[in-house]
Amino acid sequence: MAELRHETERLVLRSWREGDWEEQFRLTNTPAVMRWLGGVQDAEMRAKKMARVDSWQGLYGFTFWVVERKADGGHLSGETLGLCGLKRADAPGSTVLGTMEIGWRMREESWGHGYAREAAMAAMELGFTRFGGDPIVALTVQQNAPSWGLMLRLGMTRREDLDYEDTRYSAELNPTIVYAITKDEWEQQAR
Repeated sequence: MAELRHETERLVLRSWREGDWEEQFRLTNTPAVMRWLGGVQDAEMRAKKMARVDSWQGLYGFTFWVVERKADGGHLSGETLGLCGLKRADAPGSTVLGTMEIGWRMREESWGHGYAREAAMAAMELGFTRFGGDPIVALTVQQNAPSWGLMLRLGMTRREDLDYEDTRYSAELNPTIVYAITKDEWEQQAR
């Protein structure tokens, strides 16, 4: 299985290593980070998450990768910031089942510094240029304004016709709302 290491100006997106998950959960399995993602995960849910992320890498060649800040003396220099990457949409009842999906989960201290956008832009570029995604979708709930705000800043378009009920979650976390971008739209905005 090919290792991934992709650098941006301030970040590194990379494959998982031994010990990464413990740090990842310490930083991102918090009430604030998990508010719109189903809540803080217990040990069983964390184990399922690790298995799913590993399986995506094996099945598709891509997954949600570790996001680190480069050791450059800046805010959170050299620190793990969270995860960001790609998967195939697989939620029960999904209207975009099998479509390439981009997602992110970043630690609270990284919010408001543009790290999620930088990581998502890198993941989207990989999706279109290396992994053949077209379109790429992103999913959230209406109440999660920071998330769908980032989707808009990434050039994605709200697709109300694709919204759906995810039976794994309560009414507060439904419906799932969908944003999408095609490769042509992505290339147009990159010019």
